[in-house]
Amino acid sequence: MVQMITVIISQWDQFTAQVKEIASTKPYMISSGNHERDWPNTGSYYDETASGGECGVLAETMYYVPAENRAKFWYKTDYGMFRFCIADSEHDWTEGSEQYKFIEECLASADRQKQPWLIFSAHRVLGYSSDYWYAQKDFEEPNGRESLEKLWKKYKVDIAFFGHTHNYERSCPIYKKQCTSNEQHHYSGTVNGTIHVIVGGGGSHLSKFSQVQPNWSIYRDYDFGFVKMTAFNHTSLLVEYKKSSDGEVYDYFTISREYKDVLACVYDGCEPTTHSAV
Repeated sequence: MVQMITVIISQWDQFTAQVKEIASTKPYMISSGNHERDWPNTGSYYDETASGGECGVLAETMYYVPAENRAKFWYKTDYGMFRFCIADSEHDWTEGSEQYKFIEECLASADRQKQPWLIFSAHRVLGYSSDYWYAQKDFEEPNGRESLEKLWKKYKVDIAFFGHTHNYERSCPIYKKQCTSNEQHHYSGTVNGTIHVIVGGGGSHLSKFSQVQPNWSIYRDYDFGFVKMTAFNHTSLLVEYKKSSDGEVYDYFTISREYKDVLACVYDGCEPTTHSAV
């Protein structure tokens, strides 16, 4: 056990040295994943040995996040015009759970006049992916979006980011497996669906896609890369996917809308009301 932990710590030292130029100068937010957290009989949602015995301790110690309880690695943060709701996919997120209640509070409390761009993020794909493994699981983490999708719709989440699968993929604005827009790159007006983006090409081996590319999968790339978001103002957002090899843009989309568009009711997006005569 001592030898195993020594190897793990040396790997963390190597990784933090690799990212220090960015992590020491920019806001650096992380989300808990299987390799940080999962270990049998430790409260993880998954009975796996992916963390090698770390059980989240090293990630919680080495990185500060504004969580109420760092052993429960979910948190919210505002940065500029963005509200980020960071989930912990290794703890229970299903409806009625402690984390589910946090996620709803995080989304509901966003001041869209100050932070108009609402972002959800988690490690495992709780939304949509056509990775070869997820293609066998209805294109999602089992029990994933069935609990969270109505929250994304209700609170008009702009983008949901995920990792875990080591590739890049972008969906259309989507709700219950259906695209809510026929547009490919420029989205405007009332939010009718959340755009799901897999940004898993940051390390390790690449993950193959399934041979089936669903109609909601707009762009996918089997390569290493990263995503850059630029909020020009409260009404205009640009998202770009760049390959690590050359830094060039290979995919992009824009969102343009007004505050009144965020307030507009959409299907399954507003609380039911009863109208009565005065």
